Amino acid sequence: MRKPFVAGNWKMNTDGRSSIELAEGIASGSVDAAGQSVTVAVCPPFVYLQAVAKAVGTSNVAVGAQDMYFEPNGAFTGEISAAMLKDIGCVYCICGHSERRHVIGETDELINKKVAAAVAGGLLPILCVGELLAEREASQTDAVVTRQLKEGLAGLNSEKLSAVTIAYEPVWAIGTGVTATPQQAQEVHELIRNLLTGMYDDQSARETRILYGGSAKPGNAAELMGRPDIDGLLVGGASLKVDDFLAIIQAAV
Repeated sequence: MRKPFVAGNWKMNTDGRSSIELAEGIASGSVDAAGQSVTVAVCPPFVYLQAVAKAVGTSNVAVGAQDMYFEPNGAFTGEISAAMLKDIGCVYCICGHSERRHVIGETDELINKKVAAAVAGGLLPILCVGELLAEREASQTDAVVTRQLKEGLAGLNSEKLSAVTIAYEPVWAIGTGVTATPQQAQEVHELIRNLLTGMYDDQSARETRILYGGSAKPGNAAELMGRPDIDGLLVGGASLKVDDFLAIIQAAV
């Protein structure tokens, strides 16, 4: 049985005070759910990671980074390594979020290096995959997701896959208020699980958690997570409001 997983991606939001207040509110409000029936994580901006890790330190809420670099150290101005993230208390790291792909210009090859480096560095990567609106309208969803998944996991054996969470985020539903229907989301989640079976084995596919990300909110969380292959949510805007995020966590219980 896969344990539900709800992760909040704060993106480039909050400041020093609000990040701590948000973290403390989530930690205190999710005591019953977190650690028992739901895995909970928050992913603040780099500059607030250490403060947020301290704020949730006595709770069951984990901290994740929104990105990382694949090299362990060196002359890479502005970049952050897996070791640095782990050193300040990070457990998870988002790799290949659609905004990194389509705004920053990251490639499948670069994202694959980040996933591998995260695993090697003791972090648990959340590999994001998903199609643009034009790609869905051109019936390319399956091809895009298949490519991103296979290239993102290239070189990882089944043991390393066990550290990875997959997040399906239809790009057309991120920050737009438009959400994929539960059936649309389920279809792609089922595709991903079937791909994992072919790439690895039945057990690996059954045990890998696949999250949905794309305008998830309290009103649709339960219905989305009620689908057989949707194991949780990667939450954007709703993770910036304590009550909304706690309601989503509660929907996963």
